[in-house]
Amino acid sequence: MKFEHHSISKDQHIDLFKSILKPRLIEEKMLVLLRQGKISKWFSGIGQEAIAVGVTKSLLPDEYILPMHRNLGVFTERHIPLYRLFSQWQGKLNGFTKGRDRSFHFGTQEFKIIGMISHLGPQLGVADGIGLAHKLKNESSVTAVFTGEGGTSEGDFHEALNVASVWQLPLLFCVENNGYGLSTPTNEQFNCEHIADKAVGYGMESHIIDGNNIVEVFTKVSEITERIRQNPKPVLLEFKTFRRRGHEEASGTKYVPDELMKHWEKLDPVDNYELFLLESKFLTEREISSIKSELKSEIDEHLKLANKEVEVEADEATELQDVFKLYEFNGQLPSPRKTELRFIDAISDGLKQSMEKFEDLVIMGQDVAEYGGVFKITEGFLEMFGKERVRNTPICESAIISAAMGLSIKGIKSVVEMQFGDFVTSGFNPLVNYLAKVHYRWGQNADVVIRMPCGAGVGAGPFHSQTNEAWFTKTPGLKVVYPSSPQDAKGLLIAAIQDPNPVLFFEHKALYRSIRGEVSDDYFTIELGKANRVQEGDKLTVITYGAAVHWALDVLKQYPDISVELIDLRTLSPLDEEAIFASVKKTGKVIIFQEDSLFGGIASDISALISEHCFEYLDAPIKRVASLSTPIPFAKNLENQYLGKSKFEEALITLNKY
Repeated sequence: MKFEHHSISKDQHIDLFKSILKPRLIEEKMLVLLRQGKISKWFSGIGQEAIAVGVTKSLLPDEYILPMHRNLGVFTERHIPLYRLFSQWQGKLNGFTKGRDRSFHFGTQEFKIIGMISHLGPQLGVADGIGLAHKLKNESSVTAVFTGEGGTSEGDFHEALNVASVWQLPLLFCVENNGYGLSTPTNEQFNCEHIADKAVGYGMESHIIDGNNIVEVFTKVSEITERIRQNPKPVLLEFKTFRRRGHEEASGTKYVPDELMKHWEKLDPVDNYELFLLESKFLTEREISSIKSELKSEIDEHLKLANKEVEVEADEATELQDVFKLYEFNGQLPSPRKTELRFIDAISDGLKQSMEKFEDLVIMGQDVAEYGGVFKITEGFLEMFGKERVRNTPICESAIISAAMGLSIKGIKSVVEMQFGDFVTSGFNPLVNYLAKVHYRWGQNADVVIRMPCGAGVGAGPFHSQTNEAWFTKTPGLKVVYPSSPQDAKGLLIAAIQDPNPVLFFEHKALYRSIRGEVSDDYFTIELGKANRVQEGDKLTVITYGAAVHWALDVLKQYPDISVELIDLRTLSPLDEEAIFASVKKTGKVIIFQEDSLFGGIASDISALISEHCFEYLDAPIKRVASLSTPIPFAKNLENQYLGKSKFEEALITLNKY
């Protein structure tokens, strides 16, 4: 290994040595604590310290870095007080997650570090969002994101690099090629010689760097980051290194050939650099011993501080409160001036007025710019707001949802349009595992609205007709909105964009051009979590939402002698339990009507809630009406048979007679 470099002074060499030594000494201490049962798990980065330290040193203090679980050097180089790291690893309050997540699964705006989740891939797309924010804010900044060679097999890797290249984002994609994904060697992970070679397919610059040479890492990455600040573009860096301990300590390394392990032991980044400093007479044995002693004293001192800290107290109210970012709803009343609009036009109007109010709000989605979206909701937006804020995306739902998370980290709101709500499955992981959990885990909100054109009744078949809200009402941390009228669609969409939490906004396609109504002209909001009593009655309650509101009304008009109270939920999470219980207590009979298939739908949970809280008020069994438990068919007669609207009339008559 050659450590001489014309740009590195003696003092810089010594500083680099201290920086690479510190995470090594911390790790050695943590392995002792692991054996003592004082920490639960450890992912060792021994032998890879040069990468995390060198990359972090090449960045400015206010530039974001998204590390992995072997990048302790990122955290030490950002000078996080060690007692806070020790508290984090022990699940204590002075950590960064209040005991809710472990090891390096956390972020901190204070130190500009955005932590990983176990699913690895989404953080690459999150980096895209931060990089996009740099461009939107005209910041000459670089963001670095880490992954391992195993993570490059995930689709998120392809999506994130593709988006970064298409948008020319100022990013470093840092791949630590350490030989094994748990026990699977690289020759079983990918069939190319170098990961860096993949950059050609993205039209992206790439470099291969000796990940065990701190000087090479620092100097090469510093030169690259300086160029990116002047000329924003993504660069793929492959760091050749080796994982000398188990994936995590319990895994062991029996699958690694002895000769391979011995080869990489000889290339140890800390030992070899120490030897260089001695041979160059930059440091003496005594000085090195003194540096180690000083660092060990710091580690021991901070461990004592962390050990004195009490365990996190379990408090149910706090746990529930921290799922969402609290904010004061700023209700803005509808204006008396109204215009009759179609459902689709009301959504477009609410979106346009939100773009005017929030000057950095970004809309992202397939074909949303020049084409105006497949339903033409954003038609004309490009001319009004420009291509920076109305962004066509590649077909990569996972990367774009992740990028929206990155924008939120930089304080920018975004609206992501799923071309069809069905396609959200391709972005399911970042939505339910990143956006939904991020505030609970470490206090960072996801200021994102996902628009979900959905629903059957238009002959679109199994992949363009689902109403899949139940997937998300099950997930703590997501808000789910499902309007049925033009006025509600506008007011709720504006409120969803105002809300700093992730919101899925369902828009029934069959309502787009079939429903009209008076809509307030000006900017206004309708509070999320508040149901609407569409029709008063005292004999029977119908609880529903979306297109089923209109299906119910069509039937109820035929039975004016049945006094029905019709409740439009409007928001499914949070659910207006108060409105539900009040109506059921008044009427004593209830139908819960949903378009979704019966089993596992939200009607089941509403039924359970009513049974638990209103049982003594019921005069009849709770009736659920829903669609068949099949995929949604294409042919009209099959689709009509599938939909629960054909079953509602019979349920109404039967329950009324009970």
